[in-house]
Amino acid sequence: MGSISKIESRPHAVCIPYPAQGHVNPMLKLAKLLHHNGVFVTFVNTEYNHRRLINSRGPAAVAGLPDFRFETIPDGLPPSDADATQDIPSLCVSTTTTCLEPFCDLIAKLNGSGAGVPPVSCIVSDGVMSFTLKAAERFGLSEVLFWTTSACGLLAYVHYKDLVEKGYTPLQDMSQVTNGYLETRIDWIPGMKNMRLRDIPSFIRTTNREDTMLQFLIQEAAAIPRAKALILNTFDALEHDSLSALSARFPNVHTVGPLQLMMNHIRDDTLKPFTSSLWREEVECIEWLHTMAPQSVVYVNFGSITVMTADQMTEFAWGLANTKKPFLWIIRPDIVAGELAMLPAEFVEETKDRSMLVSWCPQEQVLSHPAVGGFLTHAGWNSTLESVVGGVPVICWPFFAEQQTNCRYSCVEWGMGMEIDNNVKRDEVELLVREMMDGDKGKEMKRNALEWKRKAEEAAALHGSSFLNLQKFIKEGLLH
Repeated sequence: MGSISKIESRPHAVCIPYPAQGHVNPMLKLAKLLHHNGVFVTFVNTEYNHRRLINSRGPAAVAGLPDFRFETIPDGLPPSDADATQDIPSLCVSTTTTCLEPFCDLIAKLNGSGAGVPPVSCIVSDGVMSFTLKAAERFGLSEVLFWTTSACGLLAYVHYKDLVEKGYTPLQDMSQVTNGYLETRIDWIPGMKNMRLRDIPSFIRTTNREDTMLQFLIQEAAAIPRAKALILNTFDALEHDSLSALSARFPNVHTVGPLQLMMNHIRDDTLKPFTSSLWREEVECIEWLHTMAPQSVVYVNFGSITVMTADQMTEFAWGLANTKKPFLWIIRPDIVAGELAMLPAEFVEETKDRSMLVSWCPQEQVLSHPAVGGFLTHAGWNSTLESVVGGVPVICWPFFAEQQTNCRYSCVEWGMGMEIDNNVKRDEVELLVREMMDGDKGKEMKRNALEWKRKAEEAAALHGSSFLNLQKFIKEGLLH
């Protein structure tokens, strides 16, 4: 009897990520850390991503344990067999308008599961799945929001409403994207200095006040005060000013990152099979890195959502080829808009002895590998943090969302990056890669990256700021 009542009294957190790769990854890490600290976890994927996980990782990826279970809800979009990230605006509309009732049905099902499954006590939701707050209110549960962005990116989203009210967005016409208007200084956001309009997350670059993504982010940021707490995958030293500004608005902010390093506290291997890569990882690239000299390889990966034109891809290709540096390039099948990703045959032939081209890889392992000397990235937050953990300098080619903000911070605040022009040209690619790998600026970026790596390790170590923040979060009973 005692053991059943012990199970029944355990906090039971339902963890629900936004259904895209860059959101599922950190949420699964957080869920594992909660489980490690005694929390019963139900992890909720969409049916579409659940199927992709099984296809890429095998059934073990979602097999679950008695006290760490996987469940699914529909995403409300038309069925698809594609192995690709779904259209983000469509997904945002669909999750907001269709997912509440299936999610509530799931909570009711979990509460009726009987012996061995404690009643749900808390929802840990992605910050951009705020419809879940209605479920928390309906069932009388506490809810914690986990924004998987940087603190600086979130801070900018929080001020989207002000940008509209002050007339910075919507744009009068799209020529303002290229005519210098985006250089306008934004000096009134507390906690952010020397910002330009172009450093604000990209959804403000619209002429439509009712633009789906602009309104979606205003709506999601406005929901934050309804949650019991806000969790961020960052650490205090890295984003001190942004975090101070967020803490002044939202009293219960917990920084628990980098989650990648926090995972080192989990010694139990039973959670190992549960991985979150929606594409099959080609691990042979790690073997290839083993054969390369220290800090000699340029790693190129534009994340899970970025799309580019065939011309842009060709410019990147010849820019990399002309450096004569070895490189590992991740080319998703869906990276070129509307067509198959094809590289010039002459490029493939010329670089075959010093390049590795794969469709997906275990990026944390790659960025922590001694052979990697620099990273050409879209500046997504997971990639940015993973480069900090690896002590690897970056060249940023931001695509959308808060990648522009992360790029600005990497280059200016943290001194570990350089930005490449959106209108990419092979000469600039070659120049920046050479500078990053061999130049004086590159050496300075490397020194700064290693210093941030040290501070990240400090934050995630036993009794570091992020370690203590997670313990405090759990002890405060927010999950009960």
